[in-house]
Amino acid sequence: MLIWGLVVLFAVLMSVPYIVPHTGWMALFGLVPLLCMERIATLLEKKRIWIYHYSAFVLWNAFTTFWVCNATVGGGLFAIFANSLQMSLVFGLFRLSKRKFSGALPYIFLMVTWIAWERFYFDAEISWPWLVLGNSFARTTWAVQWYEITGSLGGSLWIWVSNLGIFGMLVSLSDGSWLRWNAKARCAAIIGLAAVLSVPFIISPIIGKKYDDSMDAEQTLDVLIVQPNIDPYNKFQAMTQDQQNAIVEGMISRELSCRKEDTLASPLLVLAPETFTSDIIVGQYDRSRTWRRFTRFLKDYPGVSMLFGASAYDYIESENAPSHTARNVRDGLWVESHNSALMIDGSAETEIFHKNKLVVAVEHTPYPAIFCKIDDLLGGVMGRCIGQGDISLLHAGDIPVGCAVCYESVYGEYYTDYIRKGARAMTIITNDAWWGDTPGYRQHLSYASLRAIETRRAIARCANTGISAIISPSGEIMQPTPWWEQAVISGSLPLRDDLTFYVSHGDITGRVCSFLFTLLLLALIVRFIAGKQV
Repeated sequence: MLIWGLVVLFAVLMSVPYIVPHTGWMALFGLVPLLCMERIATLLEKKRIWIYHYSAFVLWNAFTTFWVCNATVGGGLFAIFANSLQMSLVFGLFRLSKRKFSGALPYIFLMVTWIAWERFYFDAEISWPWLVLGNSFARTTWAVQWYEITGSLGGSLWIWVSNLGIFGMLVSLSDGSWLRWNAKARCAAIIGLAAVLSVPFIISPIIGKKYDDSMDAEQTLDVLIVQPNIDPYNKFQAMTQDQQNAIVEGMISRELSCRKEDTLASPLLVLAPETFTSDIIVGQYDRSRTWRRFTRFLKDYPGVSMLFGASAYDYIESENAPSHTARNVRDGLWVESHNSALMIDGSAETEIFHKNKLVVAVEHTPYPAIFCKIDDLLGGVMGRCIGQGDISLLHAGDIPVGCAVCYESVYGEYYTDYIRKGARAMTIITNDAWWGDTPGYRQHLSYASLRAIETRRAIARCANTGISAIISPSGEIMQPTPWWEQAVISGSLPLRDDLTFYVSHGDITGRVCSFLFTLLLLALIVRFIAGKQV
């Protein structure tokens, strides 16, 4: 019962920071029950210990990401059990290393292996990095202002070092080794652990203080964020696209009617949510009723640009399939799908960006050369959207802005590419209604705060049913809208040109841990071959 109690305790402690605001600090000791469980089970010579750690990870994933099942039961269960399996394999590799490594080395191996896996997960074909450990501080952002240096994987490193320090202290107390240390060693251990736990909390407000007035800037971009609150499950059954367009146009018109003269003097960016329309043909925009309606409307507002999400399509004439993901329309004609962001204005100037980080199965068929053939046999149940491969910026007037489409806001190092390309402010368009009123949309919103801190770019976030908000460069969520209500936000984004250390140098934490993992893995392999232990 003790072992199973520790399994449950771990899952609870590690889930709370992702669900309850201001509880990120719990992750600093949340892994300790898992480490204690493994030690106790090993000392008791329990068989099949993998059952315990796999169960622990399943519970953690289920407690925090159960809401995925609201959108797709199969996809949700796969995310829970497959993600847990990967975590369990990392932990299993740690247990294997204990056969050849001794002392603290297996635990260092566990730490760098876990962080190396998190970094790999950001670029994997099948990717679900929602529970990166550093994300546990997404709702405790005052404590991680230093993410502008390390990114979220710096938080993962902090969490591992803290947990291993506490666990090491407990082990030394339980096995009596603590009493064999001299006074200087005990004092150094206590001071070291206290520093690991407290110093990041101390320096974070000092770093963050530089951005207390970050929303006040000489140059700003006015934004109007429209939350139309259209149920995506009944989107076309309940109303036509023209009716949806009319709702958004009416909301914009009411806001602009009293400020038309102001818009002539400075740029104004209007945002509508992800996949707002599905009638966009790439390169043939005038065939879209939505495009024609909004460009015609914007002619009366020459200072206004509009950014909105669209399911967009490329039609390609070819005798053979142009890609594994293309679908055949008729002989010689194929269609490729995109989840896109469009920027338009009253002059009919149009820019488009295709979402790159696509949700597996729902939008994207992984390893298409293999799985598209399987999907064809199943009747085409998986999404086949294609990203554009490289980030590009959109422009509100002459102001370069980045647009992260939905899931892209989870990927820290990828997100920095918008800033390196020259984005002076950021936008996020999303549709989180698929998950219902669950922790999912709140978690997604909070991850945007981490991106703001890492890049020090303000964000205008537009969500179909909420939560829409303006997020400051310090990660503060401003003017959050209610869930499942129509709403409009009016505000300004400060325009910045500076680059944080994280933007300039990338994910150093992840790269170093990946390098150390490679070295230790090679050493482990050599030890197994040689039959020696260190």
